Amino acid sequence: MTLRVLGVDPGLTRCGIGVVDVERNRRATMVAVGVVGTSPEETLDQRLLVIATAIDEWLDRWEPQVLAVERVFSQLNVSTVMGVAQASGVVIAAAARRGIPVALHTPSEVKAAVTGSGSSNKEAVTKLVTKILRLDAPPRPADAADALALAITHAWRAGSGASVATTGPGSSSLTPAQRSWAEAEAKARRAR
Repeated sequence: MTLRVLGVDPGLTRCGIGVVDVERNRRATMVAVGVVGTSPEETLDQRLLVIATAIDEWLDRWEPQVLAVERVFSQLNVSTVMGVAQASGVVIAAAARRGIPVALHTPSEVKAAVTGSGSSNKEAVTKLVTKILRLDAPPRPADAADALALAITHAWRAGSGASVATTGPGSSSLTPAQRSWAEAEAKARRAR
């Protein structure tokens, strides 16, 4: 069974969107990726409408089984946090209208899932997303790569149905990033 996840890296200026199909063995394939952009010169209501319309189109076109959104986290720039929160709300509401479950993942969770380290930089995430999805070129801008990373993270953590026992750290069918993630999951379970 394949799980289709739509990942969203929310933002008012650039909102990354990516759709990934993930098989039971955690093999991930990119379906679509893009960025919805709005101009700071536009009014807030118009910017949110652009994002809402785009998300509606993506949800209707790609019919994901679940939506993965980056969890809003505290930053020093309050206006940035507000914009991310507002864009997130529009995205979450669009999924809720369709009965699509929504999962929130922190940036550290996403980094750990795709790179094996929760403190990786954006370049490392982009590089490994490119490798995991077997892409010829890195998704650009970083918001697009982050959206794909969110989708991969959710599928690997909760939705792919993959069993660590059958595709665990020693499995040759896993990429290095997938092996690192499986090892980190096993270590976290032992630490509890």
